[in-house]
Amino acid sequence: MRLVLVTVAAAAAFATQYVMNHGGSLPSAISTWVDPLPPPLGGRAAVIDGDTVEIAGQRIRFNGIDAPESKQYCNDAKGFEYPCGRQAAQALDEFLAASRPLYCGFVDRDRYGRLVGDCYRADLKSVQKWLVAQGLALDWPRYSKGAFATEQASAKAAKRGLWQGRFDQPWDWRAANADKVETVSEQSTGFGLLGNLTCIIKGNISINTGEHIYHVPGQEHYWETKISPQYGERWFCSEAEAQAAGWRKARR
Repeated sequence: MRLVLVTVAAAAAFATQYVMNHGGSLPSAISTWVDPLPPPLGGRAAVIDGDTVEIAGQRIRFNGIDAPESKQYCNDAKGFEYPCGRQAAQALDEFLAASRPLYCGFVDRDRYGRLVGDCYRADLKSVQKWLVAQGLALDWPRYSKGAFATEQASAKAAKRGLWQGRFDQPWDWRAANADKVETVSEQSTGFGLLGNLTCIIKGNISINTGEHIYHVPGQEHYWETKISPQYGERWFCSEAEAQAAGWRKARR
């Protein structure tokens, strides 16, 4: 009973916050709770990329923003390339982990069938606003109508994230790099989702140093560590297998 009451209270708080941030009314997906869009959904989110998560098997694209693609690189303040798409995804994962669960209300479906929604952490912080304010994603005027323009102006002025150097707008990068853009089906085995249930050791590659490190269940950062096979990361069935492949064990 206590769990039910807590869940209802959290959902009510989410709905209240949604109303406050969207002109005093809920979208039809929240106000009527009818098909084709499901009602608001809450749960532990697995990060797919910088603007997409998955909750309970539902793929959710954040409404009104666009983050760099997983294979996209940008230039930092010194002109050096860095994997801006991966950094956005990792930063999002850490942000969501600080206040679970994630709550999303839906406004549409995209051409891939993914739900498009506005999402908030358990502390009611808007995920989209945070991503844009940190320079990890862009306000996408085509869909946002400038809803995140203030956060973007702040990030640009402070040279946060993408704004520290040169970058291609994600929608332009996709148009020029269609062969590098992952499909939704390819992403389903990527960042944030569990691998083979019998092979539960996570082989992670440090984004900063390139060091190969493996994590075993019970270690401090095991659940926060996400595996991206497209970048050479992998699952191991034993520590001996990981060590033989050149991975070292995480210290904590």
